[in-house]
Amino acid sequence: MDFGALVSGALIGLREGVEAALIVAIVLAYLVRTGNGHHAGKVWLGAGAAAALSGVIGGVLFATVGALRPPYEQLFEASTMLLATVVVTWMLFWMRRQAAGLKGELQAAVDQALGGGTAISLAVLAFTAVIREGVETALFLAGQATSLTESAGSVAVGALIGLGVAALIGWGFYRGSRAVDLRKFFRWTGIALVFIAAGLLSNAVHALIELADLAWIALVGSQQAFDISAVLPQDVGIGQFLSAILGYSGLTAGA
Repeated sequence: MDFGALVSGALIGLREGVEAALIVAIVLAYLVRTGNGHHAGKVWLGAGAAAALSGVIGGVLFATVGALRPPYEQLFEASTMLLATVVVTWMLFWMRRQAAGLKGELQAAVDQALGGGTAISLAVLAFTAVIREGVETALFLAGQATSLTESAGSVAVGALIGLGVAALIGWGFYRGSRAVDLRKFFRWTGIALVFIAAGLLSNAVHALIELADLAWIALVGSQQAFDISAVLPQDVGIGQFLSAILGYSGLTAGA
């Protein structure tokens, strides 16, 4: 078990899972408070469908990791990690802008769904809100697993642990608990995800260099600058942890 990959997967699952759990908790709590608790099943239906679809997408992406042959392997790795980096960066900035008004927007959407006379709209509301987080999670985890092909299982296990803890936090939020300071939680997990995304970007560039080498294209930055793997190998101990979290490599490319 790769501890670094386990931690990175847990951080991703925890952060993204808490966002999804809070959305569901806010909607359910508002339904109960307004006397519409009997519609809770619709919310669970939509959230469950979104979680299932996200799981399928994640499963397909994980199954593809390490299953392709060059140069398609490098192309898949680079595109997955680049897309994950872009999506996660966008998500962090979006969440920073929208966090303050998210609760009010969800409650207004619930009122609109109930006012329209079609309670099934609640299921659609929950589905669309959760599927966004689910796809982001699947893509980010796939990107991390792609950068750590041999430790993809550790990433998946870590993600399951993180999602489990996220579910407990969401349940506590629904029950009125404030044991977790959400403002600090999102700030520090956001910082951690920025570092993980930076590592993904670094690994994506490395995959593109490999792809160029396979195509016999000489790129600036494709030559080895220095080798510190003898001092800090990336496949054991601290080096392995830094490789999983930050994309560290003992072999560094240069001009």
